[in-house]
Amino acid sequence: MSKVELITSHLVTHLVEKIEQASTICILTSFVMKSGVELLQKPLKRAADRGADIKICTGDYLYITQPEALRKLHSIHEKMEIRLWNSNGVSFHPKAYLFHLEKEGHLVIGSSNLSKSALTSGVEWNVAIENDQEIFQEALDQFTKLMYHDQTITINEESIKAYHEKYEVYHQKHPNLARKWSQLEEIELMLPGIEPVRKEELEIHEKSEGYGEIKPRFAQIDALAELEKTVEEGYMSALVVMATGLGKTYLAGFFAQRFKRILFIAHREEILLQAKKFFSSIMKHRTFGIYNGKQKEAEADCLFASIYTLSLDQHLKIFQPNEFDLIIIDEFHHAAATSYQRVLDFFQPTFLLGITATPERNDNKDVYSICDGNVAYRIDFLEAIKQEWLAPFHYYGVYDETDYSQLTWLGTGYDEEELLQAQLKDEMADKILSSWKKYKKTRTIVFCSSIRQAAFLSSYFNQNGYQTISLTSKQTEYRREDVITLIDKGKIDAIFTVDLFNEGVDIPAVDTLLFVRPTESLTVFTQQIGRGLRLHPEKEHCVIIDLIGNYRNADIKLSLFNTEAQEGKAAKAIVPTVPNSCVIDLELHVVNLLKEMAKKRQPRKEKLLQSYLDLKQEIGRRPTYLELHLKGQADSIQYRQEFRSYISFLDWAEELKEHESRVFMKHKDWLAEVEKTGMVKSYKMVVLLAMLKRGPSQWAKLITPQEVAPFFHQYLTEKEYRKRIDFSDKESKRLWEYDEEKVSNLIIKMPMTKWSGSSKGMISFEQNEFTPNVHIEKDEEETLFNWTKEVCEYRLHYHFERKASH
Repeated sequence: MSKVELITSHLVTHLVEKIEQASTICILTSFVMKSGVELLQKPLKRAADRGADIKICTGDYLYITQPEALRKLHSIHEKMEIRLWNSNGVSFHPKAYLFHLEKEGHLVIGSSNLSKSALTSGVEWNVAIENDQEIFQEALDQFTKLMYHDQTITINEESIKAYHEKYEVYHQKHPNLARKWSQLEEIELMLPGIEPVRKEELEIHEKSEGYGEIKPRFAQIDALAELEKTVEEGYMSALVVMATGLGKTYLAGFFAQRFKRILFIAHREEILLQAKKFFSSIMKHRTFGIYNGKQKEAEADCLFASIYTLSLDQHLKIFQPNEFDLIIIDEFHHAAATSYQRVLDFFQPTFLLGITATPERNDNKDVYSICDGNVAYRIDFLEAIKQEWLAPFHYYGVYDETDYSQLTWLGTGYDEEELLQAQLKDEMADKILSSWKKYKKTRTIVFCSSIRQAAFLSSYFNQNGYQTISLTSKQTEYRREDVITLIDKGKIDAIFTVDLFNEGVDIPAVDTLLFVRPTESLTVFTQQIGRGLRLHPEKEHCVIIDLIGNYRNADIKLSLFNTEAQEGKAAKAIVPTVPNSCVIDLELHVVNLLKEMAKKRQPRKEKLLQSYLDLKQEIGRRPTYLELHLKGQADSIQYRQEFRSYISFLDWAEELKEHESRVFMKHKDWLAEVEKTGMVKSYKMVVLLAMLKRGPSQWAKLITPQEVAPFFHQYLTEKEYRKRIDFSDKESKRLWEYDEEKVSNLIIKMPMTKWSGSSKGMISFEQNEFTPNVHIEKDEEETLFNWTKEVCEYRLHYHFERKASH
C-alpha cells in the first residue's frame, strides 16, 4: 500500500536516510548551491563507494547554480554522473529526489532545490511518496529523459570552467537577479495564444496509410535482400540508412521474422507504440510487449523498450546478456550516447541491427564502429526522390533581415532572450505570413526556434484569418493526435511547433514546410525536411519555405540538397544540383548574402580551434585524435590539411606543455609522415600498430616481417568488415588460413617496401629489417609513443569507416 508524507522542514534528514539505503539515487534540481552540496557530500560519497548508481541533473537557468557547487559535486566521486541542463533562457524548475530501495521506489517532489536553506530551515513543502511503483517508475523514466536530453552536457573540469565564464558575464549584466527572474516568470505567464493547461496524457499516433497486403515495398525490397546477404556472410551487426518515409520500421519487422526473441529500442514513446503496431501486423502469431516507465511486459517475444528505462541498472539486469536473438536500435545515430552504450555493452545478441535516416551526425560518427562498419544498405532522400519513392520538393529561400551577428552565440544556440527580441515583432511576423501566402499549398508544418515564437506566430496568423495551432512539448490544451487529424483532414492550415516532428512521426498529407528558425543543426534540418516528403495522393510536390539570414550554417545548409556534393565538403555553388523533379529558387538578397558570407567565412584555422575547444569542454580534457574525429564538429581531415598533423595543431593552439612542445619540434617530421603516408589499404598502419604493441621503450626498434605476420593476420581476419574491405582481393583471400611465409611475403611486398620507398628517408627496410629512422631520448619515449599510437589508431578507424560507408 502506498504511503504519502508531507515534509515541511529539514528535508535533509529524510534525504540522507534514503541515500544511505538506496541502490539508485537520482536528483533533479533546477539549481545547486555550494551549501546544499556540502550537506549531502558525505552520504553521497558513501553511497558511491558501495556501488550505488548516482545521477544528478541540474540547470543553468538564470545562472543561479554556483560554479563552486558544480566543482564540489564533481569532486565527490568519479562514478557519480552529473549533467547540466542548458536552458537557453527557458525556465527550468524541477525539484525531485528519487531512490530505489531494496523492495520499492521512494520519490520526494516539491519545492526544495539543492541549497542549505531549502533542505533545512527554509519555508518549503515537499511530498514523499513510497510504495507507488507506477508513479515512481514514471518519474524515473521522465528523469532519465531529461538527464540524457540533447540540451544537457556532462559536468567536468572543462565544462565547469566554461560555465563559470558565462556565469560571471551574466551576473555582471544582471546584478539584480531576483528582479530579473520575476520579470521572466511574468513574461512566460502572459504568452500570447496559450490557454490554461489541461492534465491530459498525450500520445502521438501516426495515421498509417493503407498498403493492402503487408509486404516489402520500394527500398525495403533491396534493403531486405542486402540484410539477408549480410547474415549469410556471417556478420553479427549491420546498419541500414534509409531516408525518412521509406519504411525503416516495416523493414526491421520483415527482417525480424527470422529471429525468435527480439528487442526493439527507441528513445521516444510514440516510436515504440508505432513499432509494436507494425510488427504485430507482420508477425501475427508472436507476443508483443512494451517496456517503459509505465509498462513492464518483459516476457513478450518482441519487446519494445524505452532506452531511458532500459539503461537503468535496476531494469537492465533483470535480463540475461544473451536474452535476445535480435536487437534493433531505431534512430541509430543516437547509439553513441551514454545511455545506449550501457545497454549495448550489456547485451550479446546473435545480431544487432541499426536503422536511421541521418547517420552523419558529427557528434556520433562512431555509430559505424558499433556495427563493425557494416553498412548493409544506404539510400538518401535525394536518391529516393529520383526513384519516385518520395515526393519532390520546391525550395524557396526567403531573405531574413535579422542581423544574427549581433546576437550572443552560446555554443549550442543563440541566446534565447536576444533571439526572441528579434523574432517577436509584428513586422517580422508579417514578412513570414506574406512569404507563406505566396508559396504555400494546403497543409503546413512551421518549425520554430522556441515555444514562445511558436505561440506568437500562431496567434498572428490566426488574427489574420487563418486557422493554426501552436503545438509544443510544453503545451497541452490540445491532444496531439487530434491536431494531427485536423491537419490531415485540412481542417486547419498550419501547425507551429519546435521539435515534436523531428523523428518518428509523419503526416503524409503535409505539403508545405515553413522554417522560421536559424539552422543550428544540419541533422535536425534534414529530419524536418523529411516530414514533408512522404507520398500522398493529393501531393505532387512539397513546398519548402526557408528564412535565410546571416546565422551560423546558413551558407552550408544548401549542400544537403546537392546530388554532386563530395564527402566532407560543402557544395561550392550557391545553387546545388537537385533531381530534375525538384526546384530551388532563392531570392536575390539571399544569393548575395550567401556570396558575402562565403567571402567573410571564418578562417578555417579558427573554426578548427573552436571545434577542438568545444570538444575539450565536453569531455573535460584534451581529446585524442580519434575522439576529435568521432565527436568534434569539424571534419578531422582538415587538421592534417591545415597543420600537417594533429600534434602540430596542438602546438599551434598552445595546448602542449613545455616538454611536449620540445618533443614535437624534434619529431614533427615523423608525426607528419605517419599522418600523410598514402593508404589504399590499412597495411601500413597495421604494421605500425604491431610495433606499438611492444610498448614505449621498444616500439621504434627494428622489426621483421616474420615478427609482424601473426598480429597482421589476426587483425585483418578477426573482424568481418576488415576482412571484407582489405583482405578479400585475389591475393590476400588465399591467406584467410594463416601461413607465416605467405603472410610475411605479403608484408614485404606491400607495406614495408612501399612505405620505406615513399617516406623520404623516414623509414628504412633493408636486409629484412623494418625501422623508423627516429632517435628517441629516454625522456621522450612516453610522449612520442602516445602520439604515434593516437595517429595510428585514428588512421585505422578513419580508413575502415570511410571504406565501409561506400
